[in-house]
Amino acid sequence: MRVDITLQQLEAFAEVAKTSNFRAAASALHVSQPALSRTIRIVEDLAGARLFDRDTRHVELTPAGRELLPIALRILENFNSSFSELSQFLEGRSGHLTIAALPSTGVALLPNAIAEFRRSHPQVAFSFVEGPAELVRSTVDEGKADFGISVRPGPQEPMLYRHLIDDPFMLLCRRDDPLASRASVAWSVFATRPFIASGFRSSIRPITDAAFLQRGLQVVPALEYPSVAAAGALVAAGLGITALPRLALQLAHNDDLVTVPLQRPVMSRPIGLVTRAGRSPSPVSRAFMDLLHSREAAR
Repeated sequence: MRVDITLQQLEAFAEVAKTSNFRAAASALHVSQPALSRTIRIVEDLAGARLFDRDTRHVELTPAGRELLPIALRILENFNSSFSELSQFLEGRSGHLTIAALPSTGVALLPNAIAEFRRSHPQVAFSFVEGPAELVRSTVDEGKADFGISVRPGPQEPMLYRHLIDDPFMLLCRRDDPLASRASVAWSVFATRPFIASGFRSSIRPITDAAFLQRGLQVVPALEYPSVAAAGALVAAGLGITALPRLALQLAHNDDLVTVPLQRPVMSRPIGLVTRAGRSPSPVSRAFMDLLHSREAAR
């Protein structure tokens, strides 16, 4: 048998049971005593049983009322608990974030930001997807990640972009290389030395190609690397030199390697927050993206 008692009606019943007094219950519920009496009669009609024995002096639960009371209290507690969880979610204090990021941006930008965020949002859980820019964008587009940290999407892509940082390019060479002692190096150096290039799917390759095009350089890669860590290993082995954005250098850390600023031209990789156009971010996603933006703005 279905009983269509509302939460408001259950609350009225529970308050009368608690106080054993219609006047006190009405005051606590901020309703008139006649209105409360009508509500209790409706609950009794819906339940098909008398819930209170009452006269001018006493209000007492009937056996049916005593049976209903723990059920009513449990329903009200579950409802309030659920709405408390929803409130925390809507305030950005709880939830789960999935972030897609380039390997370099994930390492350079996320750990300290998450540590700071967790201090004020301990109930937020995180998971990650890591890969090249194409994978980051597709993961966000398909809704498998809340947002991405990547290079600026193309104008034809259904993505929104919020700029975080310009990531300048550096020369990576061995510590014993004559270039290591220079204050800066021009991109033309790669026309005279073996150049270790990134793969075509990397967010690095279009920018190195653009630098060569600006200078009118014909640079044929001596090797192509599948990852930034591999690039560092190839340079350390004396197989050539390469150009990497600053954020990526943590992935190629090696005491035998040195970085030198690249100039003529100065090139950088735009890095920002990527979201799907037309999709509303969750409150916790919005809060964490705001934190990332404020951290970079303060640098």
